[in-house]
Parts: sequence; structure tokens; C-alpha cells
Amino acid sequence: QLQLVESGGGSVQPGGSLRVSCTTSRFSLHDYNIGWFRQAPGKEREGVSCISDSGRSTNYADSVKGRFTISRDNTKNMVYLQMNSLKPEDTGIYYCAASWTRFSLLESHYDIWGQGTQVTVSA
Repeated sequence: QLQLVESGGGSVQPGGSLRVSCTTSRFSLHDYNIGWFRQAPGKEREGVSCISDSGRSTNYADSVKGRFTISRDNTKNMVYLQMNSLKPEDTGIYYCAASWTRFSLLESHYDIWGQGTQVTVSA
């Protein structure tokens, strides 16, 4: 079964930084567009950022533009989301997902998902 694995979540104070990572041992990520999504308590999952298979194209939700940076290292089969200037509203479970054909922030466009990693921003 194809599945992604997220890591790097944790607790941080407002204004702090975290980097979450996404990888898999089961297939090559370089063939896939990768998206990062998050789900806050009591809210629907939302798209945060995405990166094309080559890494040449990226997109961000308005709420994270200028604070988050998505990147990938296809030689290491890794995708990263660097999160700076974190706010309490960034709290949630962060998921990465892979799409063979789509480059978007829409959850329905992604076929392969990870289990998520918790990010908590609190004083």
C-alpha cells in the first residue's frame, strides 16, 4: 500500500519556526506533485502549499504566504515545509499528499496520503 510518512512536528511558541518533512520508502516522490495540508481542531482540512514534481513550481495559501516555504530534494526522496513566524492559528495536524497528475491545493486531487504530524503553536 502506497503511503507517505510525515515527521518534524512539535510544539513551539508564537513567532517560532518548525520544519516538517515528508518521505516514503515505497516509491519515488520525484514523479509526483506534493501538497501539504492541515487540519485544525473542529475544522476541515485545508491546503497549505504544493510543489510540482520538478520543484520548479510552488503555490501557497494566502494565510501562509511569506511565512512558509515548500521545497523538495528528489535525490533524498524528501519534501519539506519550512514554517516561520508561526501563529496559534497554524496549529493542527499537517499532512503531506501526492498526486500523479494534479498540481493544486485541493484535497480531492491527491491520491496518496500520510498519517500526519501534529504542530502546536502556543505560548
